[in-house]
Amino acid sequence: MAAKVPDDVWVVIPAYNEKRHILEVIKATKRFASNIVVVDDGSKDNTTRLALAQGVTVLQMIVNLGKGAALKTGCDFALRQGAKRIVVMDSDGQHNPARIPEFVDALKGKDIVFGIRSMDENMPAIKRFGNAVINKVTELLYRIKIDDTQTGFRAFTSNAYSKIRWRSSDYSMESEMIANAGKHHLKYAEIGIETITHDRYRGTTILDGIKIVANMVLWRLKWY
Repeated sequence: MAAKVPDDVWVVIPAYNEKRHILEVIKATKRFASNIVVVDDGSKDNTTRLALAQGVTVLQMIVNLGKGAALKTGCDFALRQGAKRIVVMDSDGQHNPARIPEFVDALKGKDIVFGIRSMDENMPAIKRFGNAVINKVTELLYRIKIDDTQTGFRAFTSNAYSKIRWRSSDYSMESEMIANAGKHHLKYAEIGIETITHDRYRGTTILDGIKIVANMVLWRLKWY
């Protein structure tokens, strides 16, 4: 039996139409964490029913508001339940729950931990290029150098969450989280994670990438 993380750690999993993967993701996550909350972001399939059958907490949003909104809803809930540390991960099976204890361990002395994917041939070329551009813009604007700014596998303390809490409801939230971390000079660490891509063209699109970069510029201008 794998060792579980302490009870003050909550795992938050936003999900939208993930009937193909959510069952496997929850079963694997339960091996390493006792406190799990799935946020169903207005799914049209049976994501909620499958998650509830696994005995985890499920927050069901009436309409689809976006990953950023769903993740924030889950993190806010976890804090109300007494969470001291939060691990966030995607529901499509691309993140390995076995790495959760490593994220928690890496938080010692840090505010936030970022998962870093290997930018190899397993990741579509357009995504590798888009991520490289966003990584560089992030470094230039916020003086925070992260080798993968777009992965959703992260961990942070409850105190850090109060500083990085984002407003974006869409995929921009991952960059806004980093922008806020840079603004507040938070201590961070990076962990290399494997790239598991089930749905080649899911996630951020080219238009999403353009919007993310534009938002980063606007956020930086608002500092003055």
